[in-house]
Parts: sequence; C-alpha cells; structure tokens
Amino acid sequence: MTVTVAEMLKMSQAQLDDLFTQSPAGEIPSGEAKGTAIVAPGTTYTQNIANFINHFAWQGKIFDPGKGVLRNKILPFGINAIIAKVYKGPSWLDNKECIVLDYSDTSLLAHWIRDEIREVAPRVYLGKVYWSKKRLIDFALEFPTPG
Repeated sequence: MTVTVAEMLKMSQAQLDDLFTQSPAGEIPSGEAKGTAIVAPGTTYTQNIANFINHFAWQGKIFDPGKGVLRNKILPFGINAIIAKVYKGPSWLDNKECIVLDYSDTSLLAHWIRDEIREVAPRVYLGKVYWSKKRLIDFALEFPTPG
C-alpha cells in the first residue's frame, strides 16, 4: 500500500495510529526530507495548519546516518538547528521497532521531546511526537526520489 502525505493529512487520528502500528520501521533515512505537521487530524483545518507551520516554523529534517544524528530545518529561513540522536528502538505507542529521534541529550530547547518514525511508503515516513511520554502531534517526512 502506497500512502501519500496528502492522504495522511485527510486521515483521522485512529487511521494515522493504525497506519503507524501496521508499518515497518524501515531503514534509517539519509539526506533531507520535507516535513509536514499533521495537527487536528481528520478536520478541515489540518492542511491550513500544516501550511502555516511549514512556512513559519518547521520545514523538515536532514538525516546524517553516518553520524547517527539529524538536524531540523526551522524558521522561514530554513536554519538547520535542533539536533537529535537517531537510532532504532521500541515505540512508546506499540512497543514494536521504530526509528527514534531523541533530543534528550542533544538539545536544550527540545530535551523533553522524542519523535518516532516508521516508513509507510517508499521514502515516506509517518512520525509521532512525544513530550515526556505524552503524545502531541503527528508529522510526515517525504524524501525526494534519488535521480
């Protein structure tokens, strides 16, 4: 099953959770991914909120698997900041393997944040954001097709 970011923006929270739990962790990605925040899933506001966040706050993530880290692209200028350690581990949602984006030792601003991602389609990942084990929002990461 191939799922697009546009389709994820139309899903309910239950559908997003099902997609996450039914997907494999996949390989730790490499390179730059376009990020899309999924806030208020299943409502008519989801796309507008995603557009606002992408423009003013967060554009995506840049993975460097050789170093086991990533950097977030933030602000309207696409500044590369807020580093996370990247590794595979059990998901807080279902205890199955996922790719963990761990900010606890790498960021003063986001040390209480943990993201988890799984590959839901080739080069497309669905993510969950946690704040001290409390789920906040979902997000999608889309890597360009190599070529």
